[in-house]
Amino acid sequence: MTTKRSLIRRATAVAAATAAALVLAACGGNGTNDSGSAHSGGHNASASPSASASAPQQGARNAVDVAFAQGMIPHHRQAVEMAALASTRAESAEVKALADEIKKAQDPEIKTLSGWLTTWGEQVPAEGGGHSGHGTSGMMTAEEMAGLEKASGKAFDTAFLQLMVKHHEGAVAMAKTEQSGGSYQPAKDMAGAIVSSQSAEITRMNKLLGKG
Repeated sequence: MTTKRSLIRRATAVAAATAAALVLAACGGNGTNDSGSAHSGGHNASASPSASASAPQQGARNAVDVAFAQGMIPHHRQAVEMAALASTRAESAEVKALADEIKKAQDPEIKTLSGWLTTWGEQVPAEGGGHSGHGTSGMMTAEEMAGLEKASGKAFDTAFLQLMVKHHEGAVAMAKTEQSGGSYQPAKDMAGAIVSSQSAEITRMNKLLGKG
């Protein structure tokens, strides 16, 4: 009788131990799954910073920003050069005033754009290359600039206004490209200011030409 009881107790203990082992294994399995889920969550969490790191950052420049700065510097230089002629060749006081405003607005922007390029380790356009670009940028050719330099009085006023309208339209197009494709916020802000101010000046110049 005692032996039977002992055997029963042993069988019960073995069964209990087996059940406990199964419970522990099940818990272990759940733990592994939980940990796997957490680990998987960790991968997801680390994927987000990766994705955001590859996206354009608000303070970082991209190729559009560099092209904007490198294109706008010679563009502005030519506008300033044109504006400088007005003080001695223009007849209209309004043309002289407009030319002075253009010079005062664009000189500081040239310095700012040059500073950005230097900070970025990019090349600043050399002086004297202001007549090579024209077409969509609205820049004058060397021949157009030479013609403006020889004009005076009303002829200068008309030529200056016509050429500057085309020049401004090119700047506005360049600035809109920066607004839509750039990532460096100060450059995008400058582009917005150029679109606003030069569009207003185009309207003003067209009125002086009798087109408004």
